[in-house]
Amino acid sequence: MADRKSFLLRIDAELWAGLEAWAQDELRSVNGQIEFLLRQAVQKRKGTKAAGHEEPVPASRGRRQ
Repeated sequence: MADRKSFLLRIDAELWAGLEAWAQDELRSVNGQIEFLLRQAVQKRKGTKAAGHEEPVPASRGRRQ
């Protein structure tokens, strides 16, 4: 398992509630959801895709064939 870094994050209550609902929809903890979103943002910024760390795109939002 990779080394993990702990840190304190202060976040607006309304934003927390939104993240919490989103995390529940995707069966993640809020911490897991934040980490997932940050990983996606970093990958997008780098222009890369890390294998095994991306969710499949639902068929309704995927490319047309």
